Amino acid sequence: MKREDVLMEALPYIQKFYGKTIVIKLGGHAMVDQHILDTVIHDAVLLRYVGMKVVLVHGGGPEITAKMEAMGKEPKFVGGLRITDAETLEIAQMVLVGKINDGIVSLIANCGTRAVGISGNDGNLLIARKMEPQRVKVGEVEQEVDLGQVGEIEEVDPEVLHCLLAQNYIPVVAPIAIDRQGRSLNINADTAAAEIAIALGAFKLVNLTDVDGVMNADRTVVYHRLTLTEAEAMIGAGVIAGGMIPKLDGCMKAVRNGVTSAHVVNGNKEHNLLLELFTDQGVGTMLTL
Repeated sequence: MKREDVLMEALPYIQKFYGKTIVIKLGGHAMVDQHILDTVIHDAVLLRYVGMKVVLVHGGGPEITAKMEAMGKEPKFVGGLRITDAETLEIAQMVLVGKINDGIVSLIANCGTRAVGISGNDGNLLIARKMEPQRVKVGEVEQEVDLGQVGEIEEVDPEVLHCLLAQNYIPVVAPIAIDRQGRSLNINADTAAAEIAIALGAFKLVNLTDVDGVMNADRTVVYHRLTLTEAEAMIGAGVIAGGMIPKLDGCMKAVRNGVTSAHVVNGNKEHNLLLELFTDQGVGTMLTL
């Protein structure tokens, strides 16, 4: 395709998305590969310059694990879930807010626009409660496990995001929340991104991950467009399983609650974010009503 054809294919989408809010969840390998992260940030800044209101929400699980090990603290997982005691939460805050968040803000500044890094407890953005003990299967035995200082979101107050977006900043949100007694809690970044998208009345939610999108059981075909009904049927039939389910849960909740579309996109491939949004075919999976 000629360069001018690429631009003309993008034009109607740029017109349609102008002034709309997009929430992008940064995760997967992009969080540990500097080149990939640089590319994603350049794409996000481009979205800002073509008129979209961009909010970034990031994770950081692998970095938290690495920091814990470097400090001589052994990470503990039960059934794939991290046990978060007070010391682990302190390390998570150090990594998420002090390192990753600040680093993303700096990358955005290097691209010539303005960003502000916040966590969910700034401006009471994310109010959460301590998660109830979870039943998980360890081997053949089902156990009830207290995850410690891990939270589930009760309420989102997007006022601080509205203020930043109105002044043309890109908010960069770390997944730490606050409870009603003023205590910090670690929360799932996929969930945080979905809840923020709902609270903002976002036009799109994009989950950047390590896979090409929602795929068939053999992982040979990417479903580029799915309705909620189709996605639910595929989960029920076992076609969608494993780690894709929690990612889709947030996307599906967002679409049910007013977000026009949610996307699962491989963030490891250069400019996939732009290709998903500004081409007819797209490259990942778009979920709609």
